[in-house]
Amino acid sequence: MLLLHGLWMPRLSMHWLGRRLREAGFAPESFGYATVAGGPDAAFPRLVRSLQAAPAHVLAHSLGGLVALSTLQRHPDLPVARVVCLGSPLCGSGAAGGLARRVWTAATLGRSAQLLRQGCAPWTGPAAVGVIAGRTPLGLGRYFGHFDGDHDGTVAVAETRLPGLADHAVIAASHSGLLVSAEAARLTVAFLRSGRFAG
Repeated sequence: MLLLHGLWMPRLSMHWLGRRLREAGFAPESFGYATVAGGPDAAFPRLVRSLQAAPAHVLAHSLGGLVALSTLQRHPDLPVARVVCLGSPLCGSGAAGGLARRVWTAATLGRSAQLLRQGCAPWTGPAAVGVIAGRTPLGLGRYFGHFDGDHDGTVAVAETRLPGLADHAVIAASHSGLLVSAEAARLTVAFLRSGRFAG
C-alpha cells in the first residue's frame, strides 16, 4: 500500500503510521512528492505508475488525499481497493483560500493552491474511500480560514465530508496530530480490512 504525505511535509511524516500498519500485517511504502514546487500535476503520473505496479490501498494525509482521489478520478481503472484520507479537505480548504488571498502567504501554497482551494468532485469511483477528520482545534490554519463547526486547526470537519464516501469518522486530534494518533491508526486498519471504520 502507498502512504501520501501532506503539504509542506516530508515522506518521513508518515513513518509512525507506516510502522503501525506494518505491525498490522500491511506492507506500506511512502510516496514522496514536491508539494509546493512540483505540485499535484507533477505527482499524478508518478503516482499512476506506482499504483499500476501492484494492487494497493492508499493512506493519505491532508493534501495527499486530494492528490490520491484526483489521480483515481482521472484513472478509475487503477487497482486500488480502499483509500483512507486523514484530515483531507476534499471539499476545498478555507484556510488555503485565506492564504491565497494574502500576497505575503500565497506563494507558500505553490502549485498545490488550486487543488487545495477547489477540492475534489463527489466520489463515484470503484475504490471505497473513508475519511478520518480531527476536532482538536490546534493549528495555524485557524488564523487564515473561518471555520464553522468542528475543525482540527487547519481543516474544518465539514470540508472533509465529500459526497460518495464509504465512511467518515471524527476523532479528538489536531491536523498534525492525526499522524501520530493511535485512534487514527486503529480506524485505518479497520477500514482497510473491512471498508468500514467500525470493524
